[in-house]
Amino acid sequence: MIKLNDIVQKLNLKVVSGNLEREISAGYCSDLLSDVIANAQKDNIWITLQTHVNIVAVANLQDLAGIILVNGRVPEEATLKKAKQENITLMLTELQTFEIVGKLYELGIHGNKG
Repeated sequence: MIKLNDIVQKLNLKVVSGNLEREISAGYCSDLLSDVIANAQKDNIWITLQTHVNIVAVANLQDLAGIILVNGRVPEEATLKKAKQENITLMLTELQTFEIVGKLYELGIHGNKG
C-alpha cells in the first residue's frame, strides 16, 4: 500500500490538514456525496471538486484516508476548520479530475474491487 505522504510528494499536492502517514487502499472519484457514502470504502482516497463542510462528514463516516480537491479549488473556511478538528486529510491540486485520477492510477492506486 502507498501512504498519503508518498502521493503528496510525487504529485505535488498541497496539504491543508490531516495525517500523511495513513495508507491508501484504493481510490474513489465522485462529486455526489450519496454516491461516496454508498460506494467508497475504508482507507480510500477521495477525489472531488466539492468544497463544503459536508465532505468532511462523509470522509469521517466512511473512514477515508483523505480527500483531494481538484481544479484549484480550496475548501470553505468551515470545511477547513472541521477537517482539522476531525483530523481529515485535505489535499489540493490544480489538476483536473481526469488528470489526477490517471496519475494516481499510474502510482498503483486503483479502484475498489467488486
